[in-house]
Amino acid sequence: MPMMLGTPGVDGLGEVVGVLREWQCDGAPMQLHPGDLGWFWRFGAQATAAAVRTWSRGGRILAAGLLDEPELLRLAIAPDALRDEELARRLVEDVTGPERGVLGEGKVAVDAPAGALVHDLLSDHGWGTDEPWTPLRRDLTEPVSDPGVRIEVIGPEQAHVRAAVQRAAFRGSTFTEERWRAMAAGLPYADARCLVTYDEQGAAVATVTVWSAGTGRPGVLEPMGVHAEHRGHGHGKAITVAAAAALQELGSSSALVATPSRNSGAVATYESAGFQRLPVFRDRFRGA
Repeated sequence: MPMMLGTPGVDGLGEVVGVLREWQCDGAPMQLHPGDLGWFWRFGAQATAAAVRTWSRGGRILAAGLLDEPELLRLAIAPDALRDEELARRLVEDVTGPERGVLGEGKVAVDAPAGALVHDLLSDHGWGTDEPWTPLRRDLTEPVSDPGVRIEVIGPEQAHVRAAVQRAAFRGSTFTEERWRAMAAGLPYADARCLVTYDEQGAAVATVTVWSAGTGRPGVLEPMGVHAEHRGHGHGKAITVAAAAALQELGSSSALVATPSRNSGAVATYESAGFQRLPVFRDRFRGA
C-alpha cells in the first residue's frame, strides 16, 4: 500500500490528537506531544489544522508533524515505525523537496524522535545537527510535595492574568486573553491546566500550562515562564513543582519538559523541582 501524505483539516484533528496520545510512553524518546498541538491551538483550529501533516499507510497514521514555524517541522512517529524504511524515505522525500509543500527553501529543520531512521537518512542527504536540547523528566508515581505558594488554576475569568504573565516572561510574546480562549477551546485542553503562582504581595509571578496525554502516560509542561521582574526568588521552582502536582492529579505517569541546553538557568530550575536530565537531542537542519 502506498504511503500517503495528508493535511487533516479541522475535522481530522481529533484523530491526530488521539494517535499522539497513544504514542506517548515512558522510556520512549521524547517527541511531538498532544500538548504541543494544544499550545499551537492558541492560533485557532483552522490554523492548527493547516500546520499539521500526517503520513499514513493502509489508513493508519504512522507519523504526524506540526509546522511549529514555517521552517521547523516537529515529528512524532508510531513506536513500531521508528525504523520503518518506507516511512523514513517518504518523510525525507517530503521534507527535502520544496515542491511538496512541507518545508520551504532556505534553512529548515526537522525535530524527530531520537533513534528514528529519518535521522540517518537526512544525514545521508547532508543535513547537519542543530544546537542541543536537554529533556528532563520527573516520575509521578510518588507524591509531589506542596510548593508552599499560592497557586490558582486559571479559568476564563483569569485569562487576562495568565496572558499578562506570559508576555512578561517571554520577550516578544503575542499571547493574549483571546488566544488563551482559543487554546482552551481546543481538543487537547480537555486534559490540560493553566496555573499561575502569586507572591506574598499578591502579584502574579509565574505561569505554566500542563498537558496530559491520558492516564498512565507522560504529560508535558508547555510553556513555563517567570515574570521578568520577579526572577531569582524561587518562583520557577515553585511553579514547576505545582505543574508536576497538576499532572499527577490528571493521571500522568511522569512530567516531561525540554529546554535549549545553553539555557543553564532553566535546566537548573527544573532539576531543583525534582526533574532529572535525559540524553540531549538535536534537530536536523539544512542550511540556507
